[in-house]
Amino acid sequence: MGSATNEIDIDRPADDVWKVVRDFGGLAAWMPGIDSCRVEGDDRILEMMGMELTETLLRLDDDARTLVYGIAKSPMPIEHHEATITITPVDDRTSHVTYTVDVVPDSMTDVMSSAYAGALQSLKSRLEVVANP
Repeated sequence: MGSATNEIDIDRPADDVWKVVRDFGGLAAWMPGIDSCRVEGDDRILEMMGMELTETLLRLDDDARTLVYGIAKSPMPIEHHEATITITPVDDRTSHVTYTVDVVPDSMTDVMSSAYAGALQSLKSRLEVVANP
C-alpha cells in the first residue's frame, strides 16, 4: 500500500477552513479539475477529465475536524483508497491542514499525492482571498 501526506498552513481560523472542507458535496468549489460533484446519500459522484468517480464518506468528525472518504468506483486501476483531511488550529488566525492518502496499487500514490497537493494550494488561495480582499 502506498501512503502520502500533504500539508499546508492557511491564514484562516480552523473553524472557517472546516466549514468548507466538511461540505462533502462542495469539493468542486476548491479542488482543481472537478467539473461537477453531486451527492447521493453517503456518496459523491465526481466528473473530471471525462471520467466519473464515486467516493464514499467514511467518517465526519466535527470535534476533531476530520473527514475520511474512500473511492468506491473509479475507471482508474484502484483497489483500495482512503483519504483523510484534518484541520488543526495553529493559533486563533491560522490553520494547519493535513491531507493523507493510503492507496493500492502503489503506482497510484504519486497521482493522488499530486492531486491533493494541488487541492490544498487551491483551498489556501480560495480561503485567503476571501479573508483578505
